[in-house]
Amino acid sequence: MPGQCTHLDQITITDLPEPIAGCEDCLRMGGRWLHLRMCTSCGHIGCCDSSPNRHATAHANETGHPVIRSAEPREDWFWCYPDEVAFTVGSAA
Repeated sequence: MPGQCTHLDQITITDLPEPIAGCEDCLRMGGRWLHLRMCTSCGHIGCCDSSPNRHATAHANETGHPVIRSAEPREDWFWCYPDEVAFTVGSAA
């Protein structure tokens, strides 16, 4: 079915950590980011595709972890890479 995430069973983390220092990879390399995303499989904090290094997508490609969520204040959306669909937890099923 179009518009549905088929990887909900792989979401193990939905709550954001506090505090979030920034993109884990950018912090290690001295890079910069625009917006943050959290991997819902392992909790990795990476930067968005509008950021120079696109670490959230790189993490998903390297690990096969399919779903991220926004780690920005007041944003509660998720993105499934394989299904190319955005959703909120209440709208996922």
